[in-house]
Order: sequence, then structure tokens, then C-alpha cells
Amino acid sequence: MTTLNNEEILRYSRHLIMPEVGMAGQEKLKAASVLLIGAGGLGSPLALYLSAAGVGRLGLVDFDVVDATNLHRQVIHSTKSVGMLKVESAKARINEINPNVVVETYKEPVTRDNILKILANYDLVIDGTDNFPTRYLVNDAAVMLNKPNIYGSIFRFDGQVTVFKPKDGPCYRCLYPEPPPPGMVPSCAEGGVLGILPGTVGLIQATEAVKLIIGAGKPLIGRLLLYNALDMSFRELKIRRDPNCPMCSDKATIKELIDYEQFCGVGRGNEEAAPAAGAEIDVQTLKEWRDQKRKFVLLDVREPNEYEIANLGGKLIPLGTLADSINQLDSADEIVVHCKMGGRSARAQAVLNKFGFKKVYNLAGGIDAWSVEIDPSLPRY
Repeated sequence: MTTLNNEEILRYSRHLIMPEVGMAGQEKLKAASVLLIGAGGLGSPLALYLSAAGVGRLGLVDFDVVDATNLHRQVIHSTKSVGMLKVESAKARINEINPNVVVETYKEPVTRDNILKILANYDLVIDGTDNFPTRYLVNDAAVMLNKPNIYGSIFRFDGQVTVFKPKDGPCYRCLYPEPPPPGMVPSCAEGGVLGILPGTVGLIQATEAVKLIIGAGKPLIGRLLLYNALDMSFRELKIRRDPNCPMCSDKATIKELIDYEQFCGVGRGNEEAAPAAGAEIDVQTLKEWRDQKRKFVLLDVREPNEYEIANLGGKLIPLGTLADSINQLDSADEIVVHCKMGGRSARAQAVLNKFGFKKVYNLAGGIDAWSVEIDPSLPRY
């Protein structure tokens, strides 16, 4: 039933008195189905506001659990949700906001084996992910199924939003034909993100979804909206269909979903950035070395503000300045490199290897693992 009952008429009355929405628009929202990829920073405001707006069916895809570090930005979850599957936590909150919404949960990662089957049951998809393989996967599946794809991304103080609508505008591959080299773009866990930022970006995505559903306004098709929270500025860039795009052009060469991990160089083709065999130690080994008073240099490649939060007393040289500061280190020394979780330190290890440093070890799990396994009094962030 897509007609509104009396309770729904009262609930959505502020929509109904707007001529751009009215009864017809609200009934379109009730009949609509939206798939949210990710129930984290962007997925939180998306799920909250689309359910409140009256979208009839929401699909939530996420296999992660709620962590304490999520709570400053993933506002659909609460402290009591820590340890719960994000999709279950989000579903419970949506049911509290609007029991008229049907919530379908997928406690699994999207892959080339399942995404077409999942997405086929929805009118549009909203990308709230934070990794390149999934972004390309969502894009390609949306193009193949002729589904609008509302894209958003966040990092530190910056956000991006656009709408990819097959046949009416460009796709993600037109904007980013090739993924960046592995490790070149830090994750939010490594680089940080202003907690308020995903709220702004996610609400813009939600606005675009409502506009598409009710057929009102001018969607962000062919326009990339850039937002900077520090400047409180918005800029807009025009993006056009690539006439040679392998996915959405008339000359498309991609006819089926590919291996996206391989395409983005995750785990393959980036051997230079990975620790060499035997060049990684865990935090238990590091503790043993310290207890044994073994002679080595502990190198911290995080940023100074991270060092202030928590540190192991190592020598601080941020990854971005390491190549220019190489003379501060002695290649004859045994060096253990660490960062927050192990990603930047692996790249630092590769830099040191290029400069001829042979005795370099990457600390698996970084200072975060040290806090969990060795010293719980050390703050986690």
C-alpha cells in the first residue's frame, strides 16, 4: 500500500503542505526503496533522515561492529551499541524513529558475487563507503543495472558529493578513471575526520535522494560539490561523461564485474609498499626487546598531534617528512617503525628500504595494538 494512512498524513504534514512534495511526492517516498552501502559516518545521517522523511524501504549493508572510536561521528549508534553489528544498531534506531519504514539488513561486505542481486531490489544506491575497491564496485553495478548512485566522500575537513545517473551523466570512472596508488590516500582512521563533517555530507546525499525520488529540483548530475568545513565554503566543478569511459560510454569495454581488489592494487601489484618477509614484528616481540634492553631505534611516523595523544617514547619523524629527514637516522641501526595501526609504518619501511636501510621492522597493529595488548592505560584514539 503506497497510499498514506491518517497517522502518516499527520507525521508528514509539513511535507504535504509543500507543493513540491504534496501527497503525490510523499507517496513516491513511501513507495521508494534505497540501498545504503555502509552504516557508518555517512550512513548514519542518511539512515536517520531518509527514514524520518518516509522512504518506505531501506537496505543497510555493513559487516562491521560498532567501536568506541565511531561514536563521535556515527550518530545513529550509541554507547550501548558498542560491540553490536552496525546494521542491527542502525535498524533498532530507525524503528524508533519511524516504525513505518521496512529495514532490510545485509551483514556482509558487498562483492562482485552479491551486489547485483542485492541492488536489483532497490530504486537507487547511496555510497557511504571509505575504500576504493567498493566505490568502483558500486559504480559498475549501478551502471549495469541502470540505477542512480549518490556518491559522497569525507576526509578531515573536506567532503565531496555528486549524483551518478546512468545515461544522464558521468559515472565514477569518468571522474576517477584510475584508483590512486595503494596507501597514497590515508583512511579516516589514519588521517582523522571532523565528527560533524559526515553529517553535512550525508545530509546533502539524503537531499539528493529525496529530490530524485519525488522528481523535484535540479540534482547534482554532472556536478561535483566540494565542501570545506574549515572555510565553510562550497565549490562546484563540472564533470562530463568520458566518451571513452570503459564503463558508461558507447565504447564501454567492461561487460561484467571485475576483481576490484586487484584493480585497486590491494594485496597485489604493491609489493614495494608491503613489509618484506620477516620484517614485521608484533607488540609482544617489541615488549620483549624492550625488556631485554635490546639496542634498536623506535621510529614513530605519525603526526605531532597524534604523538601528543599517546606515544611509546620513540623518535618522531612524520611519514610526509621522512625522505627529507633521512639523515637523522643511521642505516647501521636496527629500526622498528610504528604508526597508529601499521599502514603508514609499512610505507615508511619501504621509504627506508629505498635509502638502503636493511634492518627495518614494521610494528604490526601499531600503537593501537600496544594499547590493547600491552598497556591498556595508554589512550586509544
